[in-house]
Amino acid sequence: MATANFSKKDFIRDRLDAYFSAPLGPRAERDRRARLERMQALAALPDASLAARGLTREAIPVHVFADLFDL
Repeated sequence: MATANFSKKDFIRDRLDAYFSAPLGPRAERDRRARLERMQALAALPDASLAARGLTREAIPVHVFADLFDL
């Protein structure tokens, strides 16, 4: 019997895919837009500023969507 071996990265990617492909109402659309803007704002910061916040570039999606990942 084969077992699935999913990494944390796969889990996060799958959750983001589901989040962005779900049908939206006005409130969900505002939430989605706000999260994307937050990701863009963080991505625009230099690495030193991210580090001062305890973040890496790879951790930005997890930080912005932490409540959806239950992490």
